[in-house]
Amino acid sequence: MSIVDSPGISHVRLTVTDIARSKAFYDDVFGWPVAADMSERVAEPGVTESPAHLYGGCVYQLPNGALLGLRPVAPGGQRFESEHTGLDHISFIVASRGDLVAAAAQFDARGIEHGEINDLTAWGIAILSFSDPDGVHCELTAPL
Repeated sequence: MSIVDSPGISHVRLTVTDIARSKAFYDDVFGWPVAADMSERVAEPGVTESPAHLYGGCVYQLPNGALLGLRPVAPGGQRFESEHTGLDHISFIVASRGDLVAAAAQFDARGIEHGEINDLTAWGIAILSFSDPDGVHCELTAPL
């Protein structure tokens, strides 16, 4: 018997170096509505240490009800390292492989580096990888 009965993830918060740059990226790529935003206060004393002020970050409301937060407390110039303990990557669901093709074309048009679409037939999915401005590994995942 498991210790906890949970139906899934409530939220994920990513640590970023530049909140304005990260918000612009996630707004452009996904266009999700903002549930809460304290990024205009990021330079005020104590805000990046305050959970009540979202550490000077923002939180997006995803269509499935989960939340994605951005927390601007990493030192400038720091880059994500998937080989360190913690997050390896984050994957976002799309409806079809055609959505991956369309996303790759839009990434190309906007100069967003990305991998090739990879069909993982043994798992019944296809993926398209890309990274956010801090190098956080992201992917789009579609059913085959």
